[in-house]
Amino acid sequence: MAPGTHHSADDPRNRGILIYVNGALCPREKAVVSVFDSGFILGDGVWEGLRVHRGRIAFLAAHLDRLYEAAKAIDLDVGLERAALTAALYRTLAANQMTEGVHIRLMVTRGLKSTPYQDPRACIGAATVVIIPEYKLPRPELLTRGLRLFTVHVRRGAPDVQDPKLNSHSKLNCITACIQASKAGADEALMLDPHGFVATCNSTHFFIVRHGQVWTSSGDYCIAGITRANVLRLCRENGIAAYEKNFSLTEAYSAEEAFVTGTFAGIAPVVEIDGRRISSGRGPMVERLQQLYLGLIERDVAAPAPA
Repeated sequence: MAPGTHHSADDPRNRGILIYVNGALCPREKAVVSVFDSGFILGDGVWEGLRVHRGRIAFLAAHLDRLYEAAKAIDLDVGLERAALTAALYRTLAANQMTEGVHIRLMVTRGLKSTPYQDPRACIGAATVVIIPEYKLPRPELLTRGLRLFTVHVRRGAPDVQDPKLNSHSKLNCITACIQASKAGADEALMLDPHGFVATCNSTHFFIVRHGQVWTSSGDYCIAGITRANVLRLCRENGIAAYEKNFSLTEAYSAEEAFVTGTFAGIAPVVEIDGRRISSGRGPMVERLQQLYLGLIERDVAAPAPA
């Protein structure tokens, strides 16, 4: 989400955090990777954003599924089995004594290169694994006041160009969308698919509410969102009609409610799209789903943390 939607760098506790870099826990100012790292040279890597609640990483299994599936798709050897990577995540939290209000960025790149060249055969050694935990919370008003969206010209591409299912370090498509929305004074960019249907936002997933039904895109041109899937699950479990389907901006503009989802903020209302007022803030469906989602997180983290 846009920088103005969260507290992070201004939290003084983040100045003293320890960051995991290839097994070492380093102070923030010393947490560095080489200029020959594949992630720096080419954006060659995959990543996950994780949320910590009551000392547990919420929906960790689903996030690790997505990470390892993406790594396999681009033929990247993470170098750590799931259990070892999970232990590294909790070791980093323990070293920082972090249990609540924390967002983690887990990054895996293809590692060092012998020379700046795109061929993976130029890599030497193992993958680079970085874990950055930060105290970061969505601004309270974000969850009630809502966001303003702007539809950008930058499209979500077809999978034979750069598959949007991959949560890769190569985020320039989303960055250019974010820039355009920011220049227009909006909080997030609303992005269309190659056929002109609504796809997703630059860093969140997009939903609308019409006639008591919850709609989101077909999912063909967006990453397989963990929170997106959880919202659809909650709808199924609670008798709320929900559909993954193609819909146009016309249908979005005339929606009764709209909202976005993401690991960081959970569910946040959308109040405006391209200058069209959607609602005055959090509507009844958004409020209901927010409460259901909080309950889902509580159930997920109820089991004791790994030793």
